[in-house]
Amino acid sequence: MGPLSGLKVIEMAGLGPAPFCGMLLADLGAEVLSIQRVTSADLGFDVPTRYDLLNRNKQALAVDLKSPEGVRLVLELIRDSDLLIEGFRPGVMERLGLGPEPCMAANPGLIYGRMTGWGQTGPLAARAGHDINYIAMSGALAAIGPSPDAPPVVPLNYIGDFGGGALYLALGLLAALRERQQSGQGQVVDAAMVDGVGSLMTMHYGYWQAGQWDLQRGSNTADGGSPWYTTYRTSDGGYMAVGAVEKRFYAELLAVLGLADADLPDQNDRAGWPRLRTAFAEVFATRTRDEWESAFDGIDACVTPVLDMAEAPAHELAQARGSFLRGNGVIEPAPAPRFSRSTPGDVRPPPVAAQTGVSALRQRGIGEGRIADLIRQGVVAGQIAVQEA
Repeated sequence: MGPLSGLKVIEMAGLGPAPFCGMLLADLGAEVLSIQRVTSADLGFDVPTRYDLLNRNKQALAVDLKSPEGVRLVLELIRDSDLLIEGFRPGVMERLGLGPEPCMAANPGLIYGRMTGWGQTGPLAARAGHDINYIAMSGALAAIGPSPDAPPVVPLNYIGDFGGGALYLALGLLAALRERQQSGQGQVVDAAMVDGVGSLMTMHYGYWQAGQWDLQRGSNTADGGSPWYTTYRTSDGGYMAVGAVEKRFYAELLAVLGLADADLPDQNDRAGWPRLRTAFAEVFATRTRDEWESAFDGIDACVTPVLDMAEAPAHELAQARGSFLRGNGVIEPAPAPRFSRSTPGDVRPPPVAAQTGVSALRQRGIGEGRIADLIRQGVVAGQIAVQEA
């Protein structure tokens, strides 16, 4: 079920981007086994398993990686796997005895995916960091914000963790898998978020050098600087998103706002942008968000309501597309993208390692007696009673 059906993946459990990469592969049918800690990490917060959506569609196994037997078990599982995903700082997997050398000795065809913020090499490779740091050092954060006089705006952790990190690792893994069909050999994929974010900014780096993009944030056409690519507050406290870039869409925007015949500056007259912004804001403030959504319904002006996470799944767009799933009291985004033939199966909820580890080991060919010994020794978490057939 799914285009990646039959692909076996070992994911070394972590935070954010690595589990998201594993989720993307699992959503498309890959058999992803998440190797988790025997004891939970102290992260300062606790998400109930049912809401830990990045682990959906996976199997989970809790292993004591500080024990030699735990490391041997993971290497045994790697021998029968296609991909490995890890998101630790450089050197951590090596210290565990699970670096590329022993893993690829066990399985020469293994695609070993490594995701870090700063990369495996370089002056910051060993330093801690988070999404905000990686996008700050890539040029992205400096470009996001309402004006050069206001601080940069943090765009959640989509750009570094998930865009420049997880998506680029997934692309790298599948590209290396395709190359393996020709060479028969595995390789290491080094996915650094600073590299991925820089790649995401390719167009903007080109525009900047061509004189089409100002380094002063909030002063460009597509960074909120223009009055026709920004948001406006409505009478009920909601917001409308306006993206009327092309002239024909801009004309429709003016028509719906009742400003088609108004004495206003030209669309691309930067000196007149403050006047346009004021005029648009005054009009948008006269109606509610729902009223403006109705006013722009069926009109190509590129104007939409700004929905929050509680509203988006209930909107008719999401309902018609089936963009969100509902089950067991949980709302979650549906797998993406979609395929015309190889459609993935139903989404499975996030697993509890102590409850599913035994079945995961069985499916990977580990015998019943060995499983019982691993549990008794505390190498893996599970219940021996679960083994009874």
